Amino acid sequence: PGTSTVDYANKSVTENTRTAYPIHFIPNAVEPSVGPSPRNIFFLTADAFGVLPPISRLDKSHAMYHFMSGYTAKVAGTEMGITEPQTTFSACFGQVFLPLHPTRYAEMLGQKMDEHPEVRVWLINTGWSGGAYGVGQRMKLGYTRAMITAALEGRLDAVDFHRHPVFGVQVPAAVPGVPTDILDPRNTWADKEAYDKTATELAHKFVHNFQRFADFASDDILAGAPKAEVVAGV
Repeated sequence: PGTSTVDYANKSVTENTRTAYPIHFIPNAVEPSVGPSPRNIFFLTADAFGVLPPISRLDKSHAMYHFMSGYTAKVAGTEMGITEPQTTFSACFGQVFLPLHPTRYAEMLGQKMDEHPEVRVWLINTGWSGGAYGVGQRMKLGYTRAMITAALEGRLDAVDFHRHPVFGVQVPAAVPGVPTDILDPRNTWADKEAYDKTATELAHKFVHNFQRFADFASDDILAGAPKAEVVAGV
């Protein structure tokens, strides 16, 4: 206060320092900076609890809900002071950058999906399989690449899908180049009851996080919420 010195440790206005500059400062910028509609949209998460499928397709409600949730998990070795996995929710996968309420962006996404029904939205989980962090194994990068490639090439369009009993996302029955037994995360756990319990616990974390949006979110968005009271496999 009272000086022209910036206090970079002050988070009262924003958690990030930003700058802006004219677009002509970029020699190869294309104007207008607008491209065609994408055919595929990928949401990326790293689920340290080993619950979410490595790839799942999202309908409009689930896409809006997961977009607003922006879920991932902090794990030891990637964040200072983290010794056990911690859930992290960042609305629209970039909460600190949002000038408007997250529901506004979710509604815009839903509107775009209505206008472009050919667009597919996918949730990609690069986290753990066969158990939570410390028990299971991190999803192999080669499998993740194969899943994304299959989605991009339209090779999942004719594949059968089933809904995850807790999160409601659509899980493919087969993906070229990927073992089928890892596509359904429950199948990878030796202790199926432990998976059911962990899945329900994670669902409750989603629901608890979303309580801050509940008064603003439409029924269409809320329809994408996990069924926290449901136990997987029952």
